[in-house]
Amino acid sequence: MEILKTMNDYNHEQIVFARDDSVGLRAIIAVHSTALGPALGGTRFWNYATEDEALFDVFRPSRGMTLKNAAAGLKLGGGKTVIIGDPQKLKSREFFNSFGRFINSLGGKYYTAEDVNINTQDVAMMNETTKFVTGTPEGSNDPGPFTAHGVLVGMKAGAKHLFGSDSLKDKTVLIQGVGSVGAVLCELLAKEGAILKINNRGKQKIESILKKVDATVVSSEDLLSTKCDIFAPCAMGAVLNTENVKRLDCKIIAGAANNVCLDPATGDALKARGILYLPDYIVNAGGVINCGVEVSDGKFDLAVVNKMIDNIYNTTMKIISLAEKKNISTYHAADEYALEIVAAAKK
Repeated sequence: MEILKTMNDYNHEQIVFARDDSVGLRAIIAVHSTALGPALGGTRFWNYATEDEALFDVFRPSRGMTLKNAAAGLKLGGGKTVIIGDPQKLKSREFFNSFGRFINSLGGKYYTAEDVNINTQDVAMMNETTKFVTGTPEGSNDPGPFTAHGVLVGMKAGAKHLFGSDSLKDKTVLIQGVGSVGAVLCELLAKEGAILKINNRGKQKIESILKKVDATVVSSEDLLSTKCDIFAPCAMGAVLNTENVKRLDCKIIAGAANNVCLDPATGDALKARGILYLPDYIVNAGGVINCGVEVSDGKFDLAVVNKMIDNIYNTTMKIISLAEKKNISTYHAADEYALEIVAAAKK
């Protein structure tokens, strides 16, 4: 990958490579934009096959965080970190202390929090060597339930637009990934009276959620072709592309995963098929709102957080309206909406 060219293509401000052989740390920190304020974005710990794969996974999400934070109404920019390696083998206090020192070296330009394979205890260990973290057990804590809350609110907005009512009662929702966010979303949807279908790679989490809610398990092979009202990707990104959207049998897509669509053309393909795509960084912003309020206000305020998450309903409606007005995909409409906010801040 041509790193400087890619930085130019995505309009990144800074890419930092961090290495500490004494603890096995290899990380890439991407600061996309600080136009609205310090960059905020989680740290993802994954055993990437190649460095190019890791770079791909840090460029797009860090830009996505700029758009997410702007659209959510936060006075924060966007960034992201990927740590390369096996979290089962490398995690330790020394490891996260070392990583915290690298975050600290950026002097507050970038705040991080949990993401894939990073939990609040890991963040607390980073916090021992840097104050530029959020989502510790003593602070805003686990953002997962807040992310689920936001996705539910977004789904309600999509249902209101498409079905005439924001009630999800008797609507079939297929959830891919029942981890920390997907499991909470299942419980929230069950309370709404939705009919649940679930998919997950590991059997343990499937068994765990089935003890709490009634749901039909769907195999990975049948995932995209399974009939449902709402498909909710809540696992890794790039789930959909221009080819596999042809297999979809749903009316709405709204999930917690980041970068659900591989590229803008996928958003166009969904529009062409008449499937209402609710852009992921609009509806899954609950978690970053939870952390972002703590960063921007200097303290965690649950009432402020919940009010901002409830506003995801209105923002989702704005994106749908903008897309219809301009006859563009909701994918492009969301980008236009968020980039306009960032551009105004730069001025």
